[in-house]
Amino acid sequence: MQQNATSPVHASTADHHGQMIGQRVARREDARHLAGAAAFIADLNAPGCLEIAFVRSPVAHGILKGVDIAPDVPIDMVRHAEHFAHLPPIRANLLRDGYNGAPYPLLATGKVRFVGEPIALVMAPTRAQAEQWAEQIVPRIEALPAVVDARDEWEHPTIPLHEDLSSNLIMRTQRSVGEFDRVVLEAGTSGLQHVTRDFKMARVLASPLEGRGVMALRDKATGAIHLHLSTQRPHLIRSFVAEQIPALRESDLRVIVPDVGGGFGTKSNLYPEEVLLTALAMELDHPVRWIEDRYEHFVASNHARQHDQRITAYFDGDGRIHAVDATFIVDGGAYCAKTSTGAIEANMAANIMLGPYDIQHYRYEAISLYTNKSPMGPYRGVGRPGGCFAMERIMDEVAHELGMDPVETRRRNLIPSSAMPYVTATGLHYDSGDYLEAVNAAEQRVLERWNRDAPPGRRAGIGYAMLVEQAGHGSVEWFRRGSPTVYGHEAARATLNGDGTLEIDVGTLAHGQGHATSYAQIASELTTLPLDAIRIRQGDTAATPYGMGTVASRSLVMGGGAVAQACRMIVDKARRIAAANLSDTADALRLENGVLHGAQGQLTLAEIALITSVQIHKLPKDIEPGMSVQAFYRPSVETGTFSYAVHAARVEVDEDTGFVDITDYLVVEDCGTVVNPLIVDGQIMGGVAQGIGQALYEAMRYNADGQPETVTFGDYALPSAMEVPRIDIIHLHTPSPFSAFGVKGMGEGGSVPPPAAIANAVRDALLAEDIAVNCTPITPDYLLDQILARTEGQ
Repeated sequence: MQQNATSPVHASTADHHGQMIGQRVARREDARHLAGAAAFIADLNAPGCLEIAFVRSPVAHGILKGVDIAPDVPIDMVRHAEHFAHLPPIRANLLRDGYNGAPYPLLATGKVRFVGEPIALVMAPTRAQAEQWAEQIVPRIEALPAVVDARDEWEHPTIPLHEDLSSNLIMRTQRSVGEFDRVVLEAGTSGLQHVTRDFKMARVLASPLEGRGVMALRDKATGAIHLHLSTQRPHLIRSFVAEQIPALRESDLRVIVPDVGGGFGTKSNLYPEEVLLTALAMELDHPVRWIEDRYEHFVASNHARQHDQRITAYFDGDGRIHAVDATFIVDGGAYCAKTSTGAIEANMAANIMLGPYDIQHYRYEAISLYTNKSPMGPYRGVGRPGGCFAMERIMDEVAHELGMDPVETRRRNLIPSSAMPYVTATGLHYDSGDYLEAVNAAEQRVLERWNRDAPPGRRAGIGYAMLVEQAGHGSVEWFRRGSPTVYGHEAARATLNGDGTLEIDVGTLAHGQGHATSYAQIASELTTLPLDAIRIRQGDTAATPYGMGTVASRSLVMGGGAVAQACRMIVDKARRIAAANLSDTADALRLENGVLHGAQGQLTLAEIALITSVQIHKLPKDIEPGMSVQAFYRPSVETGTFSYAVHAARVEVDEDTGFVDITDYLVVEDCGTVVNPLIVDGQIMGGVAQGIGQALYEAMRYNADGQPETVTFGDYALPSAMEVPRIDIIHLHTPSPFSAFGVKGMGEGGSVPPPAAIANAVRDALLAEDIAVNCTPITPDYLLDQILARTEGQ
């Protein structure tokens, strides 16, 4: 059923009778952002703050022999690697056989391994002065050959980039499940056909509105270091930074996160700049700040994707796929970032590739390699776009080989709803879902509203892609992956005040997801307090309980579960106190509008809070004073929740230019119980826009010497409002049996299927000419070269 396009509810007018889940509540965060009243790292003021600029390597690979410093640059304002020799490099671990980690130096020592690697830092009273001095520091580098092509490096290994390693292999994972070998061996005699395709996905970066940022200073009152960060995981980064600096105790470090202008995963790893500025603040006893400029984001932030895939499907004449063989080769960059490592893309893509399909015979090889590029890291979807592209493109190729409708081919391979819960060939535990319902809903909407005809000189095509999004996974899944950091719980602290307001401190970190609204809706549902009486607080390690941060579409499942648990504890305690004062039983009391009603009288939650603080003579002695509770949510089933979606795209391809225009886009999404459809729709639309960018425009390109060729938005194209069509959204609701309220994560799903759906649509448009659509971005030149070759060959 389609989500009704009703007007948003505002906090001052919302229903306060415990019926807030499912309401389209306007985001409470937006007013101050739209008014320019937000505060980001660059907006913070610290008297006498020194601004930092980094001297970065202009060479992709070489021996660092020193730096030449101009005479007018104050030597005492420059720091080299030797100055921080007491600090260890960043080491990212993965507890799996075959993982070859390489330490990430805080500042380059001996060698440089990618353009943008920090070599030195400069301090000055202003950023302009710091940059001017940094430009007068010239590294002396003896250039070495650069590794820039992961497949070529795999097939023709060169000298290892890291001296402690025997090759440039980060990790190679091989696995065969089911009876893959038997199916392939008997393919000829059993009548199975097969199709093989090579796919490529370009390297991309997150491009949040706000780049990374760090400000560090010592608090004069406590002596603690206050580290202001634009990050997604304040508690974990606090732990990691304290581990990196031997003289720093974790209790003497406070991480504070102001407003964050987007992250998308790129702000979830530990970066050298964060450690260095913390160490500087300790050394100088003076505030220091670094704000990433856009060039630095292009060359020195974590990148993502860059897959080279070879996929083979074995299928029968009815379109049923019996086995899949997949090889993923991924460019992991120069170092392994903490915590994700350079193996994250290939491993994830191989693990999730089978998606919603009932395929039990599967062989894969996931290969990650070091190159002379910025390290690989998480970006919205994390490997899923690659796995989805591989599966959904090969699904269409199977259909084309058989002359079958691609939608019908999908139907014949779907996991039936009767099989739920379902364990995939790679061991993922799908909790619930009706994939056929989603496919049928998508096809019906397309048939009803979309036109296959196109104007003269243009070809129209329609493409589909499906997604199963793993989210909110607990300790079982993280341990299975070999992660030394197990994201198995989340925490929330709820405090009921004497005026009836409720403060909830959470360990997750919103950077655009609307947690202040969604979490408040959950709290309102359980306490029946109005939204404007509920405040969600985050981002200060001194004030919030230890949490694992906002990554992997986990916040509403895990953080929302913790909020729900804390609110239930508050209500349960309130019931016990009210029962004692109203001479009633706790279960007999009715909670409505923040008031507990009994047969003989009533008490508001505000009055109950006062009883626990300043009217303690009314408090039973077996109940502790105070109305502050802390909850740690750990799901009873720890394999995660699984949202799913069908995306459909209609495109028109200009035969004269190769330009692709997306005219229509549809998403059929099932993320279980929807807490706030308005926010969910926004998440879907934002994700689709990013997926469109990867499908048609975005590519971080390097030349043969490892020099980045796309270092501005003039070179690296992002979609604007002109390129993103109206997105039609249909919500289905299959609650998870394993989470509070049946919610499922969905923050990354919107970005995953678009490259595949759009590629399938372009392939459909040009199918008569058999134009290949095997890479992203699908550029006009890529298509036009093939169109012209076909025309000239006729």
